[in-house]
Amino acid sequence: MGHAVLPALALALALGGCAGKPAAPDWKANAAGALDAFSDAYLKGEGAIAATEFARARAEMASTGKPELVAHAELVRCATRVASLELGSCPGFAALEQDATPAERAYAAYLDGRWQGLDAALLPAQHRAVLAAGGDAKGVLAAIKDPLARLVAAGVMFKKLRIVPVDIANATETASDQGWRRPLLMWLSVALKRAQAGGDVAEAARIERRIALAAGTPP
Repeated sequence: MGHAVLPALALALALGGCAGKPAAPDWKANAAGALDAFSDAYLKGEGAIAATEFARARAEMASTGKPELVAHAELVRCATRVASLELGSCPGFAALEQDATPAERAYAAYLDGRWQGLDAALLPAQHRAVLAAGGDAKGVLAAIKDPLARLVAAGVMFKKLRIVPVDIANATETASDQGWRRPLLMWLSVALKRAQAGGDVAEAARIERRIALAAGTPP
């Protein structure tokens, strides 16, 4: 799930061996599985499990002594946070940036909203349209098929103040459909503030009921 944000490298990690060739080293399958488990747990709001799985993935990649692999893990973690509207910096990647690949540095800049001069060709395919749309990004999320990539793009657009109501609704329902409690609660909070600011009492009450249900708050 977490690998959707950087598909090329993820595929290499997960499918390092194939029929007729020597089996892939254990670390590749272990790292890929742990990153998937991290993203799934984090998005569901299972913080302790997520932390354990990420540490396992990072350790497997670090065992190679290749900083670009660990940088990939850090970008998966950063992207998963952006998908959950946690829009702070990405210090884990920053510590490895000088040894990261150009594609990884471009993706980190995209996540951080540093789009000036960014080469779209270096980004994962599903994010290129977001960059190309620039300040006129209305409805761009609908074309992104992968749910996690869609939420990552929504988080970046929110950070850039370029998201519109239709995309807020899209992000909210994407999180809802996947059962991803953490981003769902964040996007519902965004929708609630909009309803309150617009004086829509009935809509605000409806959203508050959804928040209480998702959060497990007793009625």
